Amino acid sequence: MASAVTKPPQAVTARGRRRTGATPRRLPYLLIAPAGLLMLGFIAYPVLSVFYYSLQHYNPTKPWRNGFAGMENFTRIFTDDPHFWGTLTFSLKWVVVEVTLQLLFGLALALIVNQTFVGRALGRALVFSPWAVSGVLTSAIWVLLYNSQTGISRYLADMGMGTYGTSWLSDTATVFPAAIIADLWRGVPFFAILILADLQSVPKDLYEAAEVDGAGRVRQFVHITLPHIRDAIVLSTLLRAVWEFNNVDLLYTLTGGGPAGETTTLPLYIAHTSVDAHNFGYASALTTVAFVILLFCSMVYLRLSKFGGDGK
Repeated sequence: MASAVTKPPQAVTARGRRRTGATPRRLPYLLIAPAGLLMLGFIAYPVLSVFYYSLQHYNPTKPWRNGFAGMENFTRIFTDDPHFWGTLTFSLKWVVVEVTLQLLFGLALALIVNQTFVGRALGRALVFSPWAVSGVLTSAIWVLLYNSQTGISRYLADMGMGTYGTSWLSDTATVFPAAIIADLWRGVPFFAILILADLQSVPKDLYEAAEVDGAGRVRQFVHITLPHIRDAIVLSTLLRAVWEFNNVDLLYTLTGGGPAGETTTLPLYIAHTSVDAHNFGYASALTTVAFVILLFCSMVYLRLSKFGGDGK
């Protein structure tokens, strides 16, 4: 009888090491796979369904008109929609003004609370507290503040600095600044938090060396602080720009898009088209266009800002 061929112990040991080494490498991916698949389902299905309905005529209240539309919805957006370009223009105006002001005030607050002073912990808590308030509650607070009978305008009228019954949210001349101030109150802490986190990572030795060389506060800020927080500024402005573009809750609660459509952003127009008019097919097409605009602008912004590079 032929004897069985036995493998050298070294080969068996090497194979065992390969098997035990492969399992730990795969284990993290196996553990996060259920959550990853669940998140993919919640994200992929709504996105794909929006793309699908953008090519359809879909209105539950008029089922006899439902059917394949092809590119008709998109053609209507760019050639036959009297509201699209106006809402898109206002959305861009809203994003530019809001993000710019929030960045400036947030940077100033971050620089202030980064200093050492008595009560700094309390000051930081007060600065960051508006960010912890939900969007709906923020809107409710500012609706009460802008109330013509019990809000700020009433107290200003009592001091002789206005007339009674003035509604800043109903006047086309004041509605935009009023909405800007309301959103600033909640958006500024976001920039302050992110920028402060980066400010605390700047080595103190650099400032000490700059002081020895005779550099003032302005030169230190330009040549030391800004280069270190550049990526934080780029990331925060991009995130906030996307969120402000998609902002619906604040403007919907404060103005509803009025007066006379003066504060109707593109996402708010999409909400009215889908929820109020039940035209989900056309609203999906508008959503797809908004998605493409945001994707293109984000890619261009990251490219121009050289995010993650050395800034040169």
